[in-house]
Amino acid sequence: MTFVIFLGVLILGIVLGLPIAWALIACGIALMLHLDYFNAQIIAQNMILGTDNFILLAIPFFILAGELMNRGGLSRRIIEAAMAGFGHVSGGLGYVAIIASLIMASLSGSAIADSAALAAILIPMMRLAGYPEGPSGGLLAAGGVIAPVIPPSIALVVFGAVANVSISGLFMAAIVPGVLMALSLIVAWRFVSRGGDFVTLERQDRAAVLRAVWRALPALVLPVVVIGGLRVGVFTPTEAAVIAVVYAALVGAFVYRELTLASFYEGLVEAGKTAAVVMFLVGTSMVSAWLITIANLPAQVIAFLQPFMDEPRLLVGMIVVLTLLLGMVLDFTPLSLILMPIVIPLGKAAGIDLIYFGVVFTIAGALGMLTPPVGNVLNVVSGVGKVRLDRIIVGVMPFLIAEIAVLALLVIFPQIVTVPLSLLR
Repeated sequence: MTFVIFLGVLILGIVLGLPIAWALIACGIALMLHLDYFNAQIIAQNMILGTDNFILLAIPFFILAGELMNRGGLSRRIIEAAMAGFGHVSGGLGYVAIIASLIMASLSGSAIADSAALAAILIPMMRLAGYPEGPSGGLLAAGGVIAPVIPPSIALVVFGAVANVSISGLFMAAIVPGVLMALSLIVAWRFVSRGGDFVTLERQDRAAVLRAVWRALPALVLPVVVIGGLRVGVFTPTEAAVIAVVYAALVGAFVYRELTLASFYEGLVEAGKTAAVVMFLVGTSMVSAWLITIANLPAQVIAFLQPFMDEPRLLVGMIVVLTLLLGMVLDFTPLSLILMPIVIPLGKAAGIDLIYFGVVFTIAGALGMLTPPVGNVLNVVSGVGKVRLDRIIVGVMPFLIAEIAVLALLVIFPQIVTVPLSLLR
């Protein structure tokens, strides 16, 4: 009954058009009334305590780092370097998009920011070169969702805070799956672009390629600093986020000289708005999470799924399918925050490595940003690139299937995550 009340109120709130944060508060109030435990002070306390976590400071700083990279020219230099190396290949702008997505994912951790930057620069170029708008926009959207997977990932920071597992371990474990997602897009783009009559860029000589890479080198150093520092234990994920902000600001202002005081202020405002939404969602989700624990809902779900508890792969597969389905109607952040208090105890009870589970769960949630009707990344690419949404929805399907295939491999063969993690450690 408790689960029915929680899910029913949540669905009702979404249908009525309530913002997800308010729907989560409504779920908390409904559970309180059901348990005869209503107290407004508890709601406020859990919202405050839910966000009063040093680890979560990494979220606004990584968001700000992404804004400063876009405004300071770091993102553009990365795309230009990729174009110098691969722009002459048939369908080369697609490969440029994939490589740029992978590199930028290791800088910002935000799918929305990366997708917007890629769409603003590459879609006009792909349109002029004769690339079909649908597959081009779909490829950029599919590349954008690598950002929540590759470290520094905001989603993995939240999972680590909720599950109380090593965020550095999650970052290290996500590197190989993120690279596999990029490789799957290369294979899919190879089939999609086969036979296309595309205009290619003039082949650059070695000196021109080296110059482009040299110009992008200050930007390319950032992921090495962040991931390397985490790997050797020089700083924590939160400190890494602060270092990313400082580095992006200094490079944008003094190396590329594109980050002005005005654009820095605009970046602060936009990052503040985005971070406020995310942190408010985190706070409201903690109200529901606390009440879910009080109502012993995880134990009820575990009892319901008891036949599958001895088959960890099957259990992970069921959770992945559920996450993909819910991702069609919920945005990534609220989806994750709603499901985490339920699925994390399931993973613990089934003896699943929570670092592996966190990576798989994050990928499943991220792919929800590519599925209509919500599909936030699809909407961003459509708006920024001025491409009709229905064309992008059709165009993204081959790439979505490719990334789901990678996710299925991770479910069937957990060693793809666990073995590289042990080596990186």
